Amino acid sequence: MMLFVEYPKCTTCQKAKAWLEAQKIPFTARHIKDNPPTRAELEAWWQRSALPLKRFFNTSGLLYKSLGLSTKLATLSESEQLDLLATDGMLVKRPLLITPQGVCPGFKPEVWEALLKA
Repeated sequence: MMLFVEYPKCTTCQKAKAWLEAQKIPFTARHIKDNPPTRAELEAWWQRSALPLKRFFNTSGLLYKSLGLSTKLATLSESEQLDLLATDGMLVKRPLLITPQGVCPGFKPEVWEALLKA
């Protein structure tokens, strides 16, 4: 079964969840703030995604902005970035869809549909 990592108050997460339900796609939901991803999970998901690590950061979030990560992120190693992501679920881009086919941070219906058909 797929894992849907969400912040329930996030409108994008709400849209993504409604999309999954409309497609009748079974999933397990996980609250990103109450049960944040571990460093090991984040590293595995990132590697499976084949995306730049920066795509896993919630760049529009208040915590990202308050930490000044828009300028600091480029100076951090991948290991340091993963450590930072693991400190607070609110730093992680959401929703996250983790499937047997791959991992996708953020919600774009056409991207999710392609991932699910892969």
